[in-house]
Amino acid sequence: MKVIFLADVKGKGKKGEVKEVPTGYAQNYLIKNQLAKEANKENMAELKGKQKAQAKHEAEILAEAKELKAFIEKEETVVTIKAKAGEDGRLFGSIPSKQITDALNAQYQLKIDKRKVELKQPIRSLGFTNVPVKLHHEVTATIRVHVVAE
Repeated sequence: MKVIFLADVKGKGKKGEVKEVPTGYAQNYLIKNQLAKEANKENMAELKGKQKAQAKHEAEILAEAKELKAFIEKEETVVTIKAKAGEDGRLFGSIPSKQITDALNAQYQLKIDKRKVELKQPIRSLGFTNVPVKLHHEVTATIRVHVVAE
């Protein structure tokens, strides 16, 4: 019996997949527990419609990420952060990704999750630093961060 999985079932299939499973297993377990439904014409048409809507939604998210990348990587988009520093240009403390996202929000009204900022180690010196930001699994932008002494 062909079924459309409504949820992930370990060892059998993932949500949205159409697979052939034994009839007894499908009727007595999958359909009874609403983990799957029978793959008839009506349900297949509904699945195709959901997949089209999902693809359209993902394309919109990708387009927004590319637009955001274009804004972030403009020459005049520089995040300026003031910090206390010694005479040799080293900071007292460091600048973590949270401080970078807060400054980006304050200066450009852009809300980016701090976990998307791929800063290997916090910034510990004055000057310009390029920081990669993962906006989408296909789009990575680079923020220019300028650390100045207070």
